[in-house]
Amino acid sequence: MTELRPDLKLIADLVESGSRVLDVGCDDGALLDYLVREKNVDGRGIEISQQGVNDCVAKGLFVIQGDADNDLAEYPDESFDYVILSKTLQAVHRPQLVLSELLRIGKHAVVTIPNFGQWKVRMSLAMRGRMPVTKALDKTWYNTDNIHFCTILDLFDLVEAEGFKVREFVPHRRDGTRLTMGRTRANWHADQGLFLLER
Repeated sequence: MTELRPDLKLIADLVESGSRVLDVGCDDGALLDYLVREKNVDGRGIEISQQGVNDCVAKGLFVIQGDADNDLAEYPDESFDYVILSKTLQAVHRPQLVLSELLRIGKHAVVTIPNFGQWKVRMSLAMRGRMPVTKALDKTWYNTDNIHFCTILDLFDLVEAEGFKVREFVPHRRDGTRLTMGRTRANWHADQGLFLLER
């Protein structure tokens, strides 16, 4: 058994055993597989890439090919306890709609984002005058999947504007180290932000 990536382990820690879970953008199914095996969840997944779907099916997971922008409308209201969207919100075309759909079909949404407000990202842009490439954001502007560059504070603003609640906020480094600080300091220091949201 391969060890779960640290940021995915933080997500797994928030999910209650025996719950119904939809992992949107589940990639190769590492998180979903862990949740099914270790937390006895009834797990489903959506993945846009055929290779990702193949990897998931090879693990015995129930995953369909689809994308967050177009396929969440097919799910009935509150059909899952948790809907997970890990490092994908910034890559969808309509993040506001996707966030709303997550909380329509799930009682809770677990959303993680790379933080474009982190100080290294800001300094890189200010000093080099080019879109930053860091350990956490390791692709250049022309080959990244990211199309909406948001910060931790931006996501807080969107959540509050939509009238949703942040039940838990876990700012962390790329290696999974939790940072104990409020949202403003986290916006400077965290590589990623993890949000447990509810209506």
